[in-house]
Amino acid sequence: MRLTTKGRFAVTAMLDLALRHHNGPVTLAGIGARQSISLSYLEQLFGKLRRHELVESVRGPGGGYCLARPTEKISVADIIVAVDEPLDATQCGGLENCKEDRRCMTHNLWATLNDKLYEYLNSVTLQHLVSEQLAKNGNATIVMERRPAAARKGVALPA
Repeated sequence: MRLTTKGRFAVTAMLDLALRHHNGPVTLAGIGARQSISLSYLEQLFGKLRRHELVESVRGPGGGYCLARPTEKISVADIIVAVDEPLDATQCGGLENCKEDRRCMTHNLWATLNDKLYEYLNSVTLQHLVSEQLAKNGNATIVMERRPAAARKGVALPA
């Protein structure tokens, strides 16, 4: 089993968003610059996150993304599943055809690991990650993107 870049980047981007969402929409360009993730990759990830109702997009000047649910209601497993990241340690993808269309001798071991991994990732919320990050930084306020106050509040500015 492996967690690919897609899952790691999705969790990282969601944590960045969660740390900054309290002042309004957060831009993907800002997340990309802070986390060294390409804008096109973030657009793909956030499209999937939006379809799974983890984020909402805000159009127009001052637009970006906001969380669609409170941080304590979003688990790491929710994020990883939303971006189609497989959490499967079995060789057969759970089909039980690992060895010549039969189940291999260690299938139950890997299937149980899948369950435990999902259980753990489902128990870790975005709020937990935010709290860890704030504690690590001495509860310092996260520096916001430089945007007009109206834009930070989600108010569309005249063009």
